[in-house]
Amino acid sequence: MNNHPILEEHPWLIVTFGIAVVIMLLIDLGLFNKKSHEVTNKEAVSWSLVWISLSMIFSGLVYYYAGATKFYEFQSAYWIEKALSVDNLFVFILVFKFFDVANSSKHKVLFWGIIGALVLRAIFIFSGAFLIELTYLNKIIAYFGIAPFKYDINIIMTLFGLFLVYAGIKSWSSGATDDDEDYNNTKGARLIRKFFNVSDKYDGDKFFTYENGKKFATPLLVVVTVIEFTDLLFAVDSIPAIFAISNDPFILYTSNIFAILGLRALFFLLDNFIHLFSKLSYGLAVILSFIGLKMIIAPFYHIESVVSLLVICGVLILSVLISVLYPEKK
Repeated sequence: MNNHPILEEHPWLIVTFGIAVVIMLLIDLGLFNKKSHEVTNKEAVSWSLVWISLSMIFSGLVYYYAGATKFYEFQSAYWIEKALSVDNLFVFILVFKFFDVANSSKHKVLFWGIIGALVLRAIFIFSGAFLIELTYLNKIIAYFGIAPFKYDINIIMTLFGLFLVYAGIKSWSSGATDDDEDYNNTKGARLIRKFFNVSDKYDGDKFFTYENGKKFATPLLVVVTVIEFTDLLFAVDSIPAIFAISNDPFILYTSNIFAILGLRALFFLLDNFIHLFSKLSYGLAVILSFIGLKMIIAPFYHIESVVSLLVICGVLILSVLISVLYPEKK
């Protein structure tokens, strides 16, 4: 099975993608955010529109050069990651609240969180694609000289599918995020405290400070590490989910990164308009279960990418409408 059709036919697309990402990060960090500051709603809306527009433009290039199927795959993977990332942002809001992070410092924390996500997603997606290619049942039994089965089941994909169905059911039953969690006892916080002495006070947006001539990590470094570990846990859901959409690492990684790059701006909007997404967790539960079932039945029945895209977008829109019509009382 060929997992790299776009890279082989249009290798310059990966170069375009890489250059675009680097330039956009430099512009965002260097020109518009030289100093830590509180992001306004106007700025957040503007940047959200910029990121989404760039994502759609890139998906247009995919459509033009690689065809409609790859376009639908990109769009489906993009909106899955965007939706699951919104759920992730709910936790970020609680983390910032728990550690009492100043609004002016949140942008820096999110920036480094996204840099970490860029690296982790690359590792997960490309290693995942490699493992999936090796775990087709017919390929394994052929090694032992056994005749192939009628249906070529992939072991990893089936396990991913079962996990996503379980995750969807669990997400539905758990409902909203627990806002009473002690984030000081999470693995990320304990890791920093294991290697550094942590000050009780912030020093602007610095990760390290000096007190009485001794170097201390600030609570902001603890927050960044907690955010990174939180994203790592959410990737356990999102990465298997997008493999149900496509087996092309280029499509999966580019759609994933474009979705992640818009999260900082989206965070500040979400922080102020969280009531518009109060029912999103239930929509995500449906999406995860749908994707899991798609992965399980894939060897027997193929659900077209355009159908997956319609289901994903329909569920997301419906969950937002229900959130607006029936807002949380609290």
